[in-house]
Amino acid sequence: MATDDRPTAKQQRFLRSLAQSTGTSFTPPATKWEASAEIKRLKGVGRSSSHERQADRQAVQSAPRGGAARVTPGEVTGYGSSAHWKGASGAEGN
Repeated sequence: MATDDRPTAKQQRFLRSLAQSTGTSFTPPATKWEASAEIKRLKGVGRSSSHERQADRQAVQSAPRGGAARVTPGEVTGYGSSAHWKGASGAEGN
């Protein structure tokens, strides 16, 4: 059955541990085979130093949420399906 082919919990835990120790990310595998391939790949990646991992964590935690694509309250007017950009000229002449 297809459900028997899903990665095991042990594989998933090991992948998370490897990703954290190497300072990399991965796409969650859909199958045991994909999980094994990803484990093999991550084992080949050199470990990051604890200083690098700590610096990365701090950088992510202190980064502003939403980034440059974030919409601020002053940019839109209206709510839900009637919301639109302030200052945008529409067909109605808004």
